[in-house]
Amino acid sequence: MPDLTHFDGKGDARMVDVSEKPETDRIAVAEGCVRMTDETLAVITEGHAGKGDVLSVARIAGILGAKKTSDLIPLCHPLQLTTVKIDLAAEPGLPGVRVEATVKSSGQTGVEMEALTAVATACLTVYDMVKAVEKSMVIENIRLVLKDGGKSGRYEACR
Repeated sequence: MPDLTHFDGKGDARMVDVSEKPETDRIAVAEGCVRMTDETLAVITEGHAGKGDVLSVARIAGILGAKKTSDLIPLCHPLQLTTVKIDLAAEPGLPGVRVEATVKSSGQTGVEMEALTAVATACLTVYDMVKAVEKSMVIENIRLVLKDGGKSGRYEACR
């Protein structure tokens, strides 16, 4: 079992020292979705949400979420992100909205948490924008689907 790097020898939480790690290009992709009724999805796709363009606002919120990750997750390092891309798609088959975030950086630590936070923030924003229509929406399946760069190399989830 690998060592948990966020704990010292006594078991106390700590921020990992990355000062000796080389800078490498990093990428992480995460995904998730907001499941809702067909009627709620129609409110989004037809532009009838009282708060405005749901997908555009959620996209901006996801970008902001990635940028603010170190403010939210106590042991994350503040990172200089080089790009954050948020894709949102209405999926009638769910029914709901699928969110994918791609985050890149060149640095000494990975961007997995930034990608996951971006997805969670975008999903929460979708919920917030249409909760007046449906409170029973479910945010689900937020997961890392790809990470590359750094000592541990490439990870790709089964899709």
